[in-house]
Amino acid sequence: MKKIIFAAFALCAFAGGASAQQGGLNLRSQAALILDMQHGRILYNKNADNVMPIASITKLMTAIVVLDAKLPLDDEIVIEAADIDVIKNTRSRLRVGVSLTRQQLLRLALMSSENRAAAALGRSYPGGIRAFVVAMNDKAFELGMGNSYFVDSTGLNRANVSTARDLAKLVDAAEDYEIIREFSTTAAHAVEFEDDDRSLQFTNSNHLVRSGSWDIGISKTGFLSEAGRCLVMQAKITGRPVIIVLLDSAGKNTRIGDANRIKKWMETGFARKVRG
Repeated sequence: MKKIIFAAFALCAFAGGASAQQGGLNLRSQAALILDMQHGRILYNKNADNVMPIASITKLMTAIVVLDAKLPLDDEIVIEAADIDVIKNTRSRLRVGVSLTRQQLLRLALMSSENRAAAALGRSYPGGIRAFVVAMNDKAFELGMGNSYFVDSTGLNRANVSTARDLAKLVDAAEDYEIIREFSTTAAHAVEFEDDDRSLQFTNSNHLVRSGSWDIGISKTGFLSEAGRCLVMQAKITGRPVIIVLLDSAGKNTRIGDANRIKKWMETGFARKVRG
């Protein structure tokens, strides 16, 4: 079914995208794509083939590679100094020395974009981070993501690049994994540590997941200064499964505003004037 869908996707990519720009939908993200999953038809595209940094959208590929390797999810992995972000110096509430299961790390990486969790997942892969990155790029090739390249498991490196069109393929592939569907749409999750009485509460980096007006099956956000604010989702709008990719949204709320514009556009045929 996937091959049939994406054969149609490839055939209609340019003609469908050009016509889809009409109809009153004006998105502020620098690149965007909306894909009707049922028919493999592009409803809208904007700069969908521009190669751009994708920030933490990378973590979707990280999760796929971990799950494809069938590594034990209950294995305990200790956060090490090697997992500290020395590229962007982002903070983390996961202290060096704490131990979490691979499953917990996956949940935190997907739902709240925890960088040390994603770094530990790549580091603990058989062969280490170098082997993990090779597996990421091999998977991208397998999925037909010909304009994508990965260099780490977190997305902190701006050399992690892709296109809106390629990321639609990544989201479509991620939907096949129940764990990714569940963890990327978890609204909030508390992590308890055995060595003390601490309990840390994590929330989803996409607040639309917590909105009662959205039916979201896959979600991932990303942000780097070089990438802007990014958002990919698989969602049902008027009962219709679609993939939404929004890249390089300059304003803090622009990607959310664009997502809401898309939803209103599909529901009514007119883009709603929303803030962001």
